[in-house]
Amino acid sequence: MHHTYKTQGTCSTQIDFDIEDNKIKNVVFIGGCNGNLKAVSKLVEGKNAQEIAELLKGNTCGSKPTSCADQLSKALLEAIQKENH
Repeated sequence: MHHTYKTQGTCSTQIDFDIEDNKIKNVVFIGGCNGNLKAVSKLVEGKNAQEIAELLKGNTCGSKPTSCADQLSKALLEAIQKENH
């Protein structure tokens, strides 16, 4: 299922991704640090959504209380909840 998440508190403004059989697919960040976020997208591709959400949860960026990775965690947890209901 395709998901779109509007980020908060980060340079990226949106994350688009799919979850198929609990696996993360096609992650695209809109805005943010292009090279780093392309790398994050490659690293999570095909991985278990719940495991990645737990791994990235709480990651910060500089003095910000969140990060693009933390926002991906929130997006994944929200998507998992939606898919389970």
